[in-house]
Amino acid sequence: MGLVCIGRAGYHGRAEDSDDDQQAYRKERESRLTLSEYIPVNISVIISTYNRAESLRRTLDSLESLCVPPELSWELIVVDNNSSDPTKAIVNEFQQRNKLPIQYLFEPKQGKSHAQNLGVRLAEGEIVALTDDDCIVDHAWLSSIWQTFVSYRCTAVGGRILPTWLVKKPDWLDEAGPLKLAGPIVRFDLGNETKVITTSPFGANMAFRRAIFDKYGYFKTDLGPNAAGAIRVGGGGDDTEFCRRLLSHGEKIVYCAEALVYHPVEKERIRKNYFYLWYFNYGRVVIKTGMAPAEARCYFGVPRYLVRMLAVRASKWLFSLNPKKRFYYRVETYETVGQIVQAFLEARTRGEN
Repeated sequence: MGLVCIGRAGYHGRAEDSDDDQQAYRKERESRLTLSEYIPVNISVIISTYNRAESLRRTLDSLESLCVPPELSWELIVVDNNSSDPTKAIVNEFQQRNKLPIQYLFEPKQGKSHAQNLGVRLAEGEIVALTDDDCIVDHAWLSSIWQTFVSYRCTAVGGRILPTWLVKKPDWLDEAGPLKLAGPIVRFDLGNETKVITTSPFGANMAFRRAIFDKYGYFKTDLGPNAAGAIRVGGGGDDTEFCRRLLSHGEKIVYCAEALVYHPVEKERIRKNYFYLWYFNYGRVVIKTGMAPAEARCYFGVPRYLVRMLAVRASKWLFSLNPKKRFYYRVETYETVGQIVQAFLEARTRGEN
């Protein structure tokens, strides 16, 4: 594995730092490098983490097993989002092992989008690749991302995400068929063919050209896990909103099956109540991020099509005899209710203003 390992001090900075502050930091960092040490970076891998030290360790272990061509230079940025567990010690341990080009950053403002924005702002790579602190990356993950950008000249790449079942998969769940419910188990699998897509990939495995953030802005900090005022379970949305922003400007997103990561499915994720809550909150995010189609005619601020959709989905839930179908349509009903609730709340807020 051909790597260029550059030791870097942790930067206790903020995504909201001024451009002058960011430039000052870059000059300071570069001044510590000799000419022989400074090599342009192709890809910056960013992992935002919060109180998941042990799962982060497993993710970093998998990154040590990457097969990276000698001509591909990369850096790994771990952004600690105000953790109270041994996250920093874990990163220090991997820095001492000197197998990863790893640096530690600290973002005190709570919210994954704040942490990711800090990592993106300070990334040196032409490409920034994002994964989660509980994912296991395939050995060809990084090289596949790079090759996709080279071959397709695209703005963003979304990789395949497959679940790793830590418990037995329940009979009531269809993860890949016509009744699939992939969100709560973080499955993103569009087949084996690399292709241009018009939907948002999942945040656990996506990559962007670094320059695109300067053009269209960064992740919205009122969305995403742990953000102040954000919707919790199933209520991410910062990655989806950003990808929709790119698509609305005609940018190209490509799905790459070989850019593979594995996401664990714990016991907590396969309770039916978790699915109901996840999809209810996802419905709210659909409205909050503008994913729903606009409709002028509303009932108390709620688009009429949502009322019709609720009637159809609730009927299928209540009258279906197949247990798996009943569960699927019940989940769809919860998602629709989430959309209705969020549309009503936003209409009321507009009325008060």
